[in-house]
Formats: sequence, C-alpha cells, structure tokens
Amino acid sequence: MKTMKKLQRIWNFVPVCAVALGTLGMSSCGGNQGGLPQNNEYPYMSVEASNADMENSYPAVIKGKQDIEIRPKVSGFITRLCVDEGAQVKAGQVLFMIDNVQFKAALNQANAQLASAKTAVATAELTYNNKKELHGQNIIGDYDLQTAENNLASAKAALAQAEAAVMSARDNLSYCNVTSPSNGVVGTIPYRVGSLVSASVVQPLTTVSNIEEMYVYFSMTEKQLLELTREEGSRNLTKAFPKVQLQLADGSMYVHPGTVTTVSGVIDQTTGSVSVRADFKNPDHLLKSGGTGAIIIPRTAENSIIIPQSATTEVQNKIFVYTVGKDNKVKYTEIHVDPQNDGQNYIVTQGLSVGDRIVTKGLTKLTDGMEIQPVTEAQYEKNIADAQQLGTIQGNYKEMKKAFSKK
Repeated sequence: MKTMKKLQRIWNFVPVCAVALGTLGMSSCGGNQGGLPQNNEYPYMSVEASNADMENSYPAVIKGKQDIEIRPKVSGFITRLCVDEGAQVKAGQVLFMIDNVQFKAALNQANAQLASAKTAVATAELTYNNKKELHGQNIIGDYDLQTAENNLASAKAALAQAEAAVMSARDNLSYCNVTSPSNGVVGTIPYRVGSLVSASVVQPLTTVSNIEEMYVYFSMTEKQLLELTREEGSRNLTKAFPKVQLQLADGSMYVHPGTVTTVSGVIDQTTGSVSVRADFKNPDHLLKSGGTGAIIIPRTAENSIIIPQSATTEVQNKIFVYTVGKDNKVKYTEIHVDPQNDGQNYIVTQGLSVGDRIVTKGLTKLTDGMEIQPVTEAQYEKNIADAQQLGTIQGNYKEMKKAFSKK
C-alpha cells in the first residue's frame, strides 16, 4: 500500500518535471552537459569614470612621546629596586637605590673641610683688620697689609672651593636614589639587587616611556612626497593630510584618530623614502612604545577609472585585462594602476578608456583573440542559477526513472 502511494506521488510529479525540463532546456539551448551556461558566454562591464573612497596603508612603528633611558650618575651596587617592569611612575619617583655609604662619608669629609675653611676665613679677616689698623698708624708698611689682604682672599677662595665640594658630595649622595624624570611606564629592568652599575654602562637601568600621547612613524616614497609638495606647497605638507587611523597588530582599528604633525625634510638615500609622524592620544594606555601597526590614510579618487581586482590577472608584476572589441573578440591588454589600493579595486592610470568593455569572470579560460558571447553580469548569474536548477531537476528525474525501473 505504501509503495503504491509513493508511486502515485512520483507519477503526479512527472508532468511538472517534463514542463520544467522543456522550459529550462529551451532557455539553456546550446548549453554544455552538466547544466552550465554556454562555454563562450562571459560577463563584461563597461568602463566608467567615477569617484571612490580609497585607503592608503603604510607600515608604522609606535613610540612613546618620551622614551627616556634611565642611567646612573654614580658608581655602586644596587641595593634596592623600588619599582617593577611595567609599573606606572610619576616624575621624581625613586626607581633604584645605589649603595650610598661612601658618598655619605664623602659628604661628611666635605662638610669638615668646609668648617675648616670657614675658620680660616675668620682668622684671615681678623688678621687683615688688625694689619689695616696698624697700617693706619704707620706701624707697619704696605707690604704687610697687602700680604694680609692676599691671605684673606686665599682663605675666601678655599671657602668657596669647600662649599662647592660639599654641594658636589651632596649631589652624588642624592644620585644614589635614581628617580624618574617624567611620568610614564617602566620598561625592561636588566639589573637586579647586587649589580654593579656606573655612568659608563652600555645598557641603561631601564627606560621610562611617557605614553599619554604616542608618536607613530611611517614612511612615504619620494614620488608621493613630490605630489604632495606640488599640491600643497612645501610649507603646508602636514595640512594636506586628513585625520588618519591606526590599524593595530591584531588587525583591529584604534578608536582614537591621529593627526600628521611632522614630515621630515630629508629623504633617506638608502630607501628613497621620507619619515612622517602622526600623533595619537593614548588615554587608556592601549598603545605601547615599540609596537607596530599600519597608518590608514583615507583619500578620494575623483573622476577615475576603477575596476575590480578580480577582473585582472597578474603576470611577472604586470597587470592585464581582457578587453572586448566590437567584433566580440577579446584582447589581452596590459594596464597600469595606482600602486595604492584598497585590496579590492584598482585605479587604472593607463591602458583603459571610458566606454571600453572588459571581461569580469572566467579569465582563465580565455585566450587572446578568442571570440565570445558577452552578456551582462546579471544575465550571467541568471544563466548559472537556471543551469543549477536544471541540474537539480535532471537529478530528480533520474531518481524517478530508477524508481520506476525497480518497480
């Protein structure tokens, strides 16, 4: 009973399949086996001039507004680390402590010498005043008075020297506490407690980076710089740039836009490029000094020929398209494009004109001089959909025949 019902449903479906096969067969007349459109049908597009929003991308290096190397001013053993790597510090905050015993002793010695110098000055003043009084009474001569005056001057000079020694010893003692010169974030600390350091060490104690604002450096080619200079003038290069975006290493876009603030006036002879700097606010401290990314500069291509990259082929760094002539024969045509693109489209600078027709799909099957039947992309997609539907119906029809044959 179940078999009879199943056969009845199949039998009712046969007229529908026959009509569909006939209809699609007529619409796809001349098609190849497998239900695909004709082999010589290819979609095309007519080249037009239009405006498009494009983006230029430049590799970039991120640096803090201030990357300050922290180096000791005195020699000694580190006795204490007051911060750890990655800590946020304030200006004047102690980072390291260096053994200060010898510097305390040096300060005490300098203070003792200062006290002695002060006493010597006091004695020299008394002597000078006494000699001056005796000279006024003609008891002593000019030589004795001049000698007393010179001794006083010498004592005062020794006093000044002693005061300078005290100041130097006090400074050296204060240098035992290595402090941060600005607000920022502590970098790598290669030295630990017990390490002997001095002002001549090659590697700094650490680096403090001020990351409230970040400097992002990227490079432009000499040609691009010349174009900007001609358009804006050498004094207004930074004003030629719009607000820029920063793409981070993970591919995400940084939320705060940046501003181009400086353009180097010197071209690197090795790379033929010029360094450009964009400034970014970093309130959340997401950006870190030493990081990498890409600067994204938006631009508008006005009245330009823009074609999809999928309609091109690349051979030995040359880009080609298949143009369609009036006789529907294709021609393998080299084109020149703007080196900057958005990854999806090319801006054609040479090789195509408005009104030209180019093949957009199936390029691998074409050969130069081949005659095709050009169709619109909409018609091409419709033909594909019809072919797929025909293939499905043909499959169902085969199943029905198989079912009847078993019966």
